[in-house]
Amino acid sequence: MYSEQPKSKKSTLSKIIKKIISIAFDTGAIRAGRQLWSKSLTVLNYHRIDDPSQNRFDSFLPNISAHPDDFKLQMDYLTRWFNVISLRDVINWLDGRQTLPPYAALITFDDGYLDNFTNAYPILQRHNFPAVIYLTTGHIDTDAPFYWDLAAYCFFHSKNDHILFPDNTQHVWKDVSERDKVSRSWIESMKVLPEAQKQDWVLRLPNLLDVSIPNNFFRKLMMNWDQVREMSSNGIEFGGHTVTHPILTRISLDKAKVEIEKSKYDIERELRKPILSFAYPNGKQTDVNVALESLVTQAGYRAAFTLLNGPTSLQEVKRNPYAIRRIFIGNNHTLPQFATLVSPLNRYRS
Repeated sequence: MYSEQPKSKKSTLSKIIKKIISIAFDTGAIRAGRQLWSKSLTVLNYHRIDDPSQNRFDSFLPNISAHPDDFKLQMDYLTRWFNVISLRDVINWLDGRQTLPPYAALITFDDGYLDNFTNAYPILQRHNFPAVIYLTTGHIDTDAPFYWDLAAYCFFHSKNDHILFPDNTQHVWKDVSERDKVSRSWIESMKVLPEAQKQDWVLRLPNLLDVSIPNNFFRKLMMNWDQVREMSSNGIEFGGHTVTHPILTRISLDKAKVEIEKSKYDIERELRKPILSFAYPNGKQTDVNVALESLVTQAGYRAAFTLLNGPTSLQEVKRNPYAIRRIFIGNNHTLPQFATLVSPLNRYRS
């Protein structure tokens, strides 16, 4: 257990770093040396664009990447300092059919949440920005929740004050803050389980917390295929993100092959156009390997994206277009912090 003193020191250090970043942003120092990375691809990764402060927000908070107002400011920043390109531009460049502009940036979203259509899409249109949305096809136009949204709902609405974790430890909370910490810990504990065991715990969760979920409740979280088709007709591209969102290194290669290929098939069936890229669920170092990259290549994708810190030099992209870095954007990031994340400094962040 950590003592209060280290926590205080850590909090103080965080405040100092934020102050330094803010000063660097205001003075322009945050962009010092960026010309050395002009030949790079900066890929931003969003999940949801929504307002988490709304009354009775009962979804998974960390999946909110930005408030719509903050997302607009971030797009304004890209307008000034980057050249936003499409996935098709990347593929054409890989094929030698065109060059990429300096400071090329690609905007991506994962999963296929409805607010990508209602909140992000209009802002992208106003900026005339293309983007790529990676769809987990088994959740599009369905009432099937992601386990993290199911957990957030169940913990939020439960009248219980305890729960048993998979490691057989009992976790107890006394207030909302403690409950939310336990909820996040439970969600993280799912990531380390084998897929079958994870699914078993997810199915049991509503009973464990004595929560009843209304029919079709989760359908309102996700886009439907008509919305996907509308966006596809207006400059938004789509890619595969599996069918059920397993961490692919935690399932057999045979099952991973099905997840990778079927997500592509599902989207192509609905849009009647080729799907050219894939995003690995979770996307960290331990979630991607050479065997999975090979399956993605064999499925006919031309590029694939991780969640390792970016940007990626163009030489790196050419060398391996199946492990392109992306920058995770979170709702706690101020505009100065956003500017730091999309700078070359992010490559050296732990």
